[in-house]
Amino acid sequence: MGNKLLIVDDQYGIRLLLHEIFKKEGYEVFQAANGFQAIDIVIKDCPDLVILDMKIPGMDGVEILKRIKEINKEIKVILMTAYGELDIIEEAKKLGALRYFPKPFDIDEIKKVVREHTSQPQSLQ
Repeated sequence: MGNKLLIVDDQYGIRLLLHEIFKKEGYEVFQAANGFQAIDIVIKDCPDLVILDMKIPGMDGVEILKRIKEINKEIKVILMTAYGELDIIEEAKKLGALRYFPKPFDIDEIKKVVREHTSQPQSLQ
């Protein structure tokens, strides 16, 4: 297990918030605003865990998840969605997603799940 995280969300504010939180926790954090950027980062930097929004223009979360798993099955994926589409969530779980969080999400809960699925770096706080 490692400590590289990729945050994929088309909303800048959410990416920035999660980036700052996990950077303070000691993680190496990458950001992507769309699926194409996310795939490039997965290929180049091989994150250990991806926090992935399900609704992204151009390439939806399920397609991004499929591509991530094709590149490296070992990369863990946690989903976020503002929509309670159970069929999409179930499909994503079948594709290997660990968990999903509804938006707005509980920061402490996401931090806890990320810690469970990565090697927890030394906190910088």
